[in-house]
Amino acid sequence: MVGHKLPTVVALGGGIGGQVVSTRLKQKLGGTAHVALIERSPRFTFAPSLLWLMVGQRKVGTISRDYAALRRRGVEVIQAGVTGVDAEQSKVRTDRGEIGYDYLVIALGAELAPERMAGLAEYAHHPYDLGSAERLRDALARFSGGRVVVAISALPYKCPAAPYETAMLVDGFLRRRGLGGASQVEVYTPEPLPLPVAGAYPGYSVAAELAARSIGFHPRTQLERVEEKALVIDGESVPYDLAIVIPPHRPPEALSSTTLAGPGGWIRVDRGTLRTGAENVYALGDATAIPLENGMMLPKAGVFAHGEAEVVAENIARRIRGGVGEAEFDGHGTCFLETGGGKSGLARGDFFASPAPRVAMYRPSRAWHAGKIAFEQYWLRRWL
Repeated sequence: MVGHKLPTVVALGGGIGGQVVSTRLKQKLGGTAHVALIERSPRFTFAPSLLWLMVGQRKVGTISRDYAALRRRGVEVIQAGVTGVDAEQSKVRTDRGEIGYDYLVIALGAELAPERMAGLAEYAHHPYDLGSAERLRDALARFSGGRVVVAISALPYKCPAAPYETAMLVDGFLRRRGLGGASQVEVYTPEPLPLPVAGAYPGYSVAAELAARSIGFHPRTQLERVEEKALVIDGESVPYDLAIVIPPHRPPEALSSTTLAGPGGWIRVDRGTLRTGAENVYALGDATAIPLENGMMLPKAGVFAHGEAEVVAENIARRIRGGVGEAEFDGHGTCFLETGGGKSGLARGDFFASPAPRVAMYRPSRAWHAGKIAFEQYWLRRWL
């Protein structure tokens, strides 16, 4: 257990960022440091694949893994819920007691908060966690046609492409079942365009993909509540036969009372080194708020958590070994965008560019779809 004389690094959260940072730290430091990962769930589910599960193209067992591979690499995996962080005393509070650290990496992600939107839990579905994606899969399997409304309840949310992928995958699923003529898919969002942080061209490209499928797109609209058979949007009743609502997101509750949290409760970090206001605490991934040159925030996406984790692992390893200088995250990222029909698009660019992110959008193709499948298989084989 944590507490012996070797330098101790504790990572909070067993998602993409936590897996990468704990693995890299062990590879870099070997037996010269103790690395522990605290995660409340016994299994990890590869979130990008939940959209395929939603339309029956994946099974739970093919996209979920336990943490045995991390243990084999020498990482101590502690199954516990994080309840707080005492940065002054260098301790983490969990439902199994306190754990001390020399260095801490917060990778707890963003939490779903469906209770913040009236009626969402009672009447709507979403694909943002395993249980919810399974229930949506079953609802789609029973669906006999009608109006499907995909709505984004609030900003920010994880994986900016996911709601639009959801709409296109559901549309394709209904067409394959012969329900295309009897169904209509509509998207409502408070955003001015899809993927607004990426710029106008990627946004208009995604909007064009929606239009090509006759999927209605309603930007700058605000969902107020979910009712049985209708969404209330900007004071008007929008009927539905199936509602898919991306729930509000919130910062990790365990960090809400710490000095590490900034405006809105998201953790403030140096965008290059990912160090927080506490000298021995780093944070990465969806739990952070990183401002960009255009005043928007770095999207909450696994690709950025991965890149940030590589930088954090290097910086902590240098400090433990007595090295000088710090590595910096460069803001580059790549995102596949599933459009259905065996095709995917790709967005790639520099999100730290000035005066605004420079992002290229590649047209959907079967090659990019094959690339997305290959990435899924790589992740599940390489990291877990």
